[in-house]
Amino acid sequence: MTTDLSGLDKHQRAFVALMEKSSYSRSLYTMFRDFCELAALSLSNAVDLAQYEQREARYLQIVKGYKADEVARFPEMLACIVLSLEEGMKDCLGELFMSLDLGNDRAGQFFTPYHISLLMAKMLSGDAGQRCKERGFVRVMEPAVGAGGMVIATAQAFADEGINYQQAMHATCIDVDAAAVHMAYVQLSLLHIPAIIIHGNALSLEQWGVWYTPAHVLGFWDAKLKRDASAGKEQAEKADHAVPAMNEAVKQRVREVAAVKAGTGQLTLF
Repeated sequence: MTTDLSGLDKHQRAFVALMEKSSYSRSLYTMFRDFCELAALSLSNAVDLAQYEQREARYLQIVKGYKADEVARFPEMLACIVLSLEEGMKDCLGELFMSLDLGNDRAGQFFTPYHISLLMAKMLSGDAGQRCKERGFVRVMEPAVGAGGMVIATAQAFADEGINYQQAMHATCIDVDAAAVHMAYVQLSLLHIPAIIIHGNALSLEQWGVWYTPAHVLGFWDAKLKRDASAGKEQAEKADHAVPAMNEAVKQRVREVAAVKAGTGQLTLF
């Protein structure tokens, strides 16, 4: 396995150094995957009490496979991610994934470089300010979220325009890969982006899990989305034509993401 750490900041390089201390007993990919899942489980269990017991059991199942000194490194690794993101918005875990050449181990999985994601986000979010004035917030749909780079870039594009993305943007994301779901959840949680990340298939509509970021839970976004759906339904009835209102059930959110995927294959604002 080849690694290129030249594009990483000092905190990301410290993260790699911590991983390598335990990599003699398992692959870097296994270490990286387990770290992302443990971090996601820990963050989720702070706010999602409905899934606490199941996720706590999964956490304990993972750490059983590691020695005490190895387990102690996981919080240090999370601290490296936090410090890296504090220096500026980026796809921190996606960059690490690609720099460690883990994409090749995952059947050619590739994460878009962040500067390209940011360029695309700025192109897509040009009228976000007006939409926020009209509706109060903008919904972002990402049918193949990966590590969350495109959603992070959209949040940065909002911030660059003076829009508080923590109040004016909500993301619904999906990915078929569990590791990608955990990566996205960790990063969107740490950046306090209101989001629902679904582990599922945007084409077949299968779903295997759902993750609510702390910003979603603490910001009472379930209620906001319900009000927005009700308002949309009323407008549709007044216009006398059928416009499907958003169903609060997670399965309906998957259908919406699937519709976006079929239409463009790209992140969409609406």
